[in-house]
Amino acid sequence: MLTLPVEKRESSTATLSAIRASGRIPAVVYGGHHASETITVDAKAFAKVLREAGEATIVSLSGLGAALPTLIHEVSYDPVTSIPLHVDFYAVTKGEKVEVAIPLSYIGESAAVAAGANLVKVMHEIEVKADPMNLPHTIEVDLSVLKEMDDQIHAKDLVLPAGIELVNEAEDVVALVQAVVEEKEEAAPADISSVEVEKKGKEEAAPEAAA
Repeated sequence: MLTLPVEKRESSTATLSAIRASGRIPAVVYGGHHASETITVDAKAFAKVLREAGEATIVSLSGLGAALPTLIHEVSYDPVTSIPLHVDFYAVTKGEKVEVAIPLSYIGESAAVAAGANLVKVMHEIEVKADPMNLPHTIEVDLSVLKEMDDQIHAKDLVLPAGIELVNEAEDVVALVQAVVEEKEEAAPADISSVEVEKKGKEEAAPEAAA
C-alpha cells in the first residue's frame, strides 16, 4: 500500500496561492466515516503517488493520527499548465464496497486487425464495485477474440477478479473492429475557361450575323 504524508490545514493560516507557492497542494479528505478535513500534500510526493496509484489504488494518508486508507477521488488541474491545483481524497472502510473507474489494459493481437481492419477502443476505463482493499490496478481486455470483421467486445465479456462487480451495462461496447473506409477522390473541378471563351465568341459573332 502506498503511503502519502499530509498536513492538516487551517483555512485562516495561509491563502491557497501561498500554499501552492510553497510547493504544496491544497486538498480535502472525506468519506462515510470520516468528517471532511482540509489538508495539504507535498506536490512532488503527490505526483509520484498519482503516477503509481492512479485513482484505483489505496493510498494511506499519514499525519492525521492513525493511518487513513483513501482513494484519490478527484484532481483539479490548471487549464494552462496542467499542474494539480486541488485534490479530493475519499476515505474508505475495509469491507464496505465502493464504485471506482478502473483503467483498461489492452493485450493480445486481433486477427481481424492483422488482416487490415481498424481497431476502435471505445472505452479506456470500466466502472466496478468492490471492497476498496481488493481493487485491481487495471483490468485486461484480450483483443485476440476479435477475429472477424465487426466483432465486438462488451463489458460482460471482461474477466473480472473475484469479488469485483460490474457497474457498466453488460452490453456496453468496450472495443470493436471495423472495415477501413477508403476516402473517395474528389472529381477535378471543371475547366470553365473554355466555356467562357466559347460564350464570348458567340457574343462577338452575334452582331456579324445580324449585319
